[in-house]
Amino acid sequence: MAHVEKRGANRWRARFRDPDGRERSRTFSRRIDAERWLATVSTDILRGAYIDPSAGQVTFGRYALEWQTIQVHRPSTELLVDRHLRNHLLPFFEHRPIAAVRPTDIQGWVKDRSTVLGPRTVELAYRYLAAIFRAAVEDRLIASSPCRGIKLPRAATEEIVPLQTKQVLALAAAVPDRYRAMVLFAAGTGVRQGEAFGLSVPRLDMLRRTVRIDQQIVWLPRTGAQLGPPKTKASNRTIPLPEVTIDALAAHLAAFPAAGEWDLVFTNPRGEPISRSTFGDIWRGAVRRAGAPEGTGFHDLRHYYASLLIRHGESVKVVQARLGHASATETLDTYSHLWPDAEDRTRLAVDSVLGTTPVEAADGDGVGG
Repeated sequence: MAHVEKRGANRWRARFRDPDGRERSRTFSRRIDAERWLATVSTDILRGAYIDPSAGQVTFGRYALEWQTIQVHRPSTELLVDRHLRNHLLPFFEHRPIAAVRPTDIQGWVKDRSTVLGPRTVELAYRYLAAIFRAAVEDRLIASSPCRGIKLPRAATEEIVPLQTKQVLALAAAVPDRYRAMVLFAAGTGVRQGEAFGLSVPRLDMLRRTVRIDQQIVWLPRTGAQLGPPKTKASNRTIPLPEVTIDALAAHLAAFPAAGEWDLVFTNPRGEPISRSTFGDIWRGAVRRAGAPEGTGFHDLRHYYASLLIRHGESVKVVQARLGHASATETLDTYSHLWPDAEDRTRLAVDSVLGTTPVEAADGDGVGG
C-alpha cells in the first residue's frame, strides 16, 4: 500500500511496492513533495509506465551484448552487427549506464564517427545503436530513447553511369575462362555477386528459359562458405534467361561441370565455392586489362542490366521485379535518371497544348480547369 510517513524533523518518506512486489521508498524534506512524487509513481504503475530507477544503471555494453545474442539475423548480418558493435559502439558507450546516455552524447558520437567513416556507414551503425536503445525502452530500463532528433551526415548522391556493352564484353574476355560465363550471366540477369556464386544447376530451367534466384553464397569466419537466402525477401525471384546467356551457361557447364554437394554452376579451379576476396583480385586484374573505368565492380554488371531494360522500354515495376528490389521507390531512387526522353516528353506535353493557335485552342484541347 502506498503511503507517506514522517521520519523525523523535516523528513518524510514515501513508500510503495513496485510491479514486481518489491518495496521502494524515497525521502523528502516536505510532505507535499513526498505526496506528489508518490502520486506520480502510483499513476505510472497503473498506466504500466513505471520505470525502476535502478534498471537504467546497467551498462550499455552489458545490455548491448544481451541484445545482440537474442536477435534473429542472417549470418552475414550477425557479422555486420558484431563488427559495428566492437568497432564503433562499445568503444564509446560500453561502460556508460544506459540511462546516463543523452541525445547530445549520441550527436557527439555521430560527429566523431563522421570524421573517419562514410555517411552510409555512420547511418548503419546509428541504426543498430537506435535499435538497442529502443529495446531498452521496451524492457523498461529507460523511459525514452536518447536517439531523438539526431542529425546524420548526408551521403552524396552519385548518378550511376552504366557500362557500355563493349566494356562488358571486354571484361568477359579479360577474366579466366571458367569465370567468363559468370560475367555474361550477371550482365544478362542483373544478379548480385553472391547470387551468382550461389547459382546451382537445379535453379536453371533451360526449357522455360528462366533462372530461380533463392539462395546465395555467404562466407562466415569460422565455418567458411554457406548457402543462405538472398539479400531481402523481395530478392527471391524468377528471371527470364536471354539466349546469349543460355548459350554461355551451356558452354560453361560443358567445359566446367557443376561440382560439390550444392551442384554449383560457378566454382574455383578446385571445384569449391568462389570466395569474394579471391575473386576480387581476379576481377580487379580483369578491369585493368579490359580498360574499364577505375573502380568498376561486379555490381556494375547489375547496373548495366537495369540500364538495358530501361533503354528498351521496360516499366519501373518490371525493373523492380527483375532486380529484386523491395519497392519501386528503391528502383526509381537508383535509376530514375536513366529513363529516356523524360525532358523531351515534358516539352512535347506542354507544346501540344500551349503551342496551339487561339483558333485551335477554342476548338477545345481536352484540358479543363
